[in-house]
Amino acid sequence: MSDPQDARPAGAASVHPLDAAVRMVPQHDGSMQTQAAPAYWNMVGPYGGITAAQMLQAVLQHPDVLGDPLSLTVNYAGPVEAGDIRIEAVPIRTNRSSQHWTVTMGQRNAEGTFTVCTTATVMTGLRRETFSIDDADLPAMPDPQSCERYDTTGAMEWLQRYDMRVVQGAIPKVWDDSGKESISQLWVRDTPGRPLDFISLTAIADVFFPRVWLRRARRVPAGTVSMTVYFHASREQLARQGDKHVLAQASAQAFRNGYFDQNAQLWDSKGELLATSHQLVYYKE
Repeated sequence: MSDPQDARPAGAASVHPLDAAVRMVPQHDGSMQTQAAPAYWNMVGPYGGITAAQMLQAVLQHPDVLGDPLSLTVNYAGPVEAGDIRIEAVPIRTNRSSQHWTVTMGQRNAEGTFTVCTTATVMTGLRRETFSIDDADLPAMPDPQSCERYDTTGAMEWLQRYDMRVVQGAIPKVWDDSGKESISQLWVRDTPGRPLDFISLTAIADVFFPRVWLRRARRVPAGTVSMTVYFHASREQLARQGDKHVLAQASAQAFRNGYFDQNAQLWDSKGELLATSHQLVYYKE
């Protein structure tokens, strides 16, 4: 297939890198084909947030999808290589107001054997007006325009896709084992600017660097093995947010025997909770 980065609708000057990365080509067997996105490349493969976004996009573009995403769990079973990717989204059960999906992502290796590299479960559903309140504490943060943009010069390609304004908990400048806490707080949005939707929110949920780096001020190999995103926002709330910065916070609760967890919260510019996320991350001494 042609590179999605080259896709340009008639009359459009360009396609946003995120939209190019999640462009899906339907296949005759019901699966979707896309590519590992070079615009979101990490150290040895695509950034985990863009892989999660691609998995969700395969569900949202399925002709049988019901409602909007409520939750997404992605298990990163193996590396994603450069080149074509096949994604299959299957609705396992559809109820009156909810729907459950399994999703698999895979590629053919050099010998032509198809290998699954990522799996996911997705729940979508219809939202109805009910009692609604945020119980998570909104952190006190300065306005994003008053915060200095995080310098990503020379960093991995995926970091060039985000405007980050770190208020607390940046990547340590000195790796000297002096770390004391694992919390990070920052403002973040796509760059170039793009109206927020469920796809971009999914990718943003993974913008945090490994908590073990911050807690220890030691750069050890680390990578997410499982990530869950719970979507609290409605489609209308995301539309009101537009392309303004999202307030993002992440921290860990335990580091033990090569794995740690990460809790994250994402708020809109008015202080309403958009999504929460949980990860299990592998690290190596």
